[in-house]
Amino acid sequence: MERSGSGRGGGRGRRSPSTPPVVVGKEQCGCVRGSEEKNQPQNSSPDSHSDSDSVGIGVAKLNICDDVDKPLSSAAAAVGEGGFDICPRKQPGIVVLNPSLLVKNRERRRSSNSNSNSLLLRPGMVLLRGYLSLSDQKKIVERCRELGVGVGGFYQPGYGEGIEMHLKMMCLGKNWDPLTSQYGEQRPFDGAKPPLIPPEFLTLVSNALRDSNALFPHNNLPSISPDICIVNFYSQTGRLGLHQDKDESTDSLRRGLPVVSFSIGYSAQFLYGDDRDPDKAQKLQLESGDVLIFGGPSRNVFHGVTAIDKASAPNLLQHINLRPGRLNLTFRQY
Repeated sequence: MERSGSGRGGGRGRRSPSTPPVVVGKEQCGCVRGSEEKNQPQNSSPDSHSDSDSVGIGVAKLNICDDVDKPLSSAAAAVGEGGFDICPRKQPGIVVLNPSLLVKNRERRRSSNSNSNSLLLRPGMVLLRGYLSLSDQKKIVERCRELGVGVGGFYQPGYGEGIEMHLKMMCLGKNWDPLTSQYGEQRPFDGAKPPLIPPEFLTLVSNALRDSNALFPHNNLPSISPDICIVNFYSQTGRLGLHQDKDESTDSLRRGLPVVSFSIGYSAQFLYGDDRDPDKAQKLQLESGDVLIFGGPSRNVFHGVTAIDKASAPNLLQHINLRPGRLNLTFRQY
């Protein structure tokens, strides 16, 4: 979780380089309920782009007036102070207990059964069910929170002309610009350099690819040295249309270097298929701790998120200290 030609923003409100990127402030959105939807331009956005996450699904201004769905002010997004925090505010007098033995045992069983529950969805596309342990998920949330409130952290992306993506986004390693569908070393609207990808994230990616190839030796995928990670946070109303992740280099795409996607928090209704018609797409529920990998013959698969399951992981979110919603990290090599 696209493009025109080789760009990921094909037809999606692309502007000339002289047009300033959009960072939507509260005064622009106003949290107006029932705002008129605009059709989302086809075939664009990170899965983030991106697990991000449409044809058949309009793109409207965010219309839920709560802390999650209010766009950041331009100033806050630019300086990285007072920006979007993926962790809930601590309420006075509320004590967050450590995970119960029941929760720990359930997560341990799910993690230990990840091999037997893993699926080869299609050639080049693998789902590792429950691959990330509860401890790993908690550490990922903590690290993303730390990076997300700093310079180059989470902001409200848009495609111009008042069209916003239904998520908050942060880029690590390289910046991906929704307006131009290109990668760069800085964010155009504030000049911030994306934070580096934490080494522990790279280790998890390497391990996931190794274990995927061990489970499905006839579906061997090449290893990668990720230099891009797009981190998306979907609120309970978040979504991302069907798109392809194909803004990486020609060599990366030609070699079929895989995209590795981590899911944490609420479950997501995930679609994937050979074209951008959602009625022809396969449906899949991505749950917290799942790792999805697609490369080789599936490197250019269309994929998107149609809905977030609002009742899927309330207890888990308390233990990993994540806002109600879904955190998605997609790793790739440019």
